[in-house]
Amino acid sequence: MNRRTVFVRNTLAIALAAVVGGSYVYFRGADLPSAHAAAVNAPLVASNSAPAAPAGPVVAAATDFSGIVQRYGPAVVNISVTGKAKRVSDDASDDVDPNDPFSEFFKRFGPQFQQPPRTPQIMRGLGSGFIISPDGLILTNAHVVDGAQEVTVKLTDRREFKAKVLGADKQSDIAVIRIAAKDLPTVQIGNPALMKVGEPVLAIGSPYGFDNTATAGIVSAKSRALPDDNYVPFIQTDVAVNPGNSGGPLFNLKGQVVGINSQIYSQTGGYQGLSFSIPIDVAMKVEQQLVQHGKVTRGRLGVSVQEINQALAESFGLKKSEGALVSSVEKGSPAEKAGVQAGDVILRFNGQAIDHSVDLPTLVADTAPGTTQKIEVMRNGALKSLNITVGELKPTKEAAASRNEPQGRLGLAVRPLDKSEQQQIGVHGGLLVEDVNGPAAVAGIQSGDVILSLNGNAVTSVEQLRSLVSKAGKSVALLVERGDDKIFVPVYLN
Repeated sequence: MNRRTVFVRNTLAIALAAVVGGSYVYFRGADLPSAHAAAVNAPLVASNSAPAAPAGPVVAAATDFSGIVQRYGPAVVNISVTGKAKRVSDDASDDVDPNDPFSEFFKRFGPQFQQPPRTPQIMRGLGSGFIISPDGLILTNAHVVDGAQEVTVKLTDRREFKAKVLGADKQSDIAVIRIAAKDLPTVQIGNPALMKVGEPVLAIGSPYGFDNTATAGIVSAKSRALPDDNYVPFIQTDVAVNPGNSGGPLFNLKGQVVGINSQIYSQTGGYQGLSFSIPIDVAMKVEQQLVQHGKVTRGRLGVSVQEINQALAESFGLKKSEGALVSSVEKGSPAEKAGVQAGDVILRFNGQAIDHSVDLPTLVADTAPGTTQKIEVMRNGALKSLNITVGELKPTKEAAASRNEPQGRLGLAVRPLDKSEQQQIGVHGGLLVEDVNGPAAVAGIQSGDVILSLNGNAVTSVEQLRSLVSKAGKSVALLVERGDDKIFVPVYLN
């Protein structure tokens, strides 16, 4: 399944917020205080402080999570990792070497952490996890342990163990580690599908190194799609999640784990009321593959899809806003071979309804490559059934190497606009910016911009843009459409 591309019409009117993970990085000499909670064998209690009235209006009451904390808190662990920085500069968030094993920490929490310029340091990271089997199997986030040289797990009874990373899957941000111990306390696994928006939930983790910290809130939304996360229908909550909470469990009122706290939406790097958790059923499927095979295999169609709103539903003859609108089809992909076209609305995959566009990547990813599945699409106001043989999703590095993007001098990853997108903004041709680095990023080009011309030459294909850049001098002028505005952006090339 290709990366979902969301085309935003009025980009300038939207405030940019950073999606960051809940891990925490610090440096030698910056040890944090920690609080240790004793394991208590108490019965599970999750009660309301006031009984519900038998009739009349619904009244919310304060929720007591103390029983859940007492019973399952000992199964939540503190994870600390160490590694060496290969390159350090004044602004660690911008200049850290992408090959550095801890670059993912800076990507997610870069604005908060700086260090003396060009001073080699031992880097330490903190995160959370939870025990899923008595023999020491632990779930956490992939970005918590990614590239770590040493992983240490600390229990609430103050015992510490060196952990082995059995496997990590960056696309779902799930990792499985193991410690050599027996008869450990474990959590119970719940069913996220049964959760309701507004339902109380509890998080336990180690924010900023404070072990076994409990925070509570409600489910704000379900099946949230986030930028760069294509295969996870996130649970959104207002639970306070901060650096160090990454990998910790999200509990329901029954004391069952329904999610893994993974990311926050923030303009400061700290909690601002928007927290996102990976549904535990998604995590357990990844865990099974990592333990059995050491890697995760996913299905792929080769389409980019977008959400259906009311206006699009009316345009495509739908009775309600549902399904996944196909915005582009990759050449030679399983979708193209099956006859899928841009403008199709995929309503069902393998007999399962597609309510939101994020549902499709999740279903396809769980499908074994090589199997043939039936999909139902709405095309020109009529239902149509297609049989598609699911392909295999390439690993991230391999997929990135095969993308049609002008690397090097310009530093842009682009794709042609499809006809519907061209009609939407009233242009002929144009290239949509999907990723930015190097000179283009320095010049201020952003994902979502549309490149209309280079040095006065209208651009309509990736190959043409690459050719124009190769013949250019030290700088070029790009005509960019951003929202309702067209602006020229000068770019100094490598």
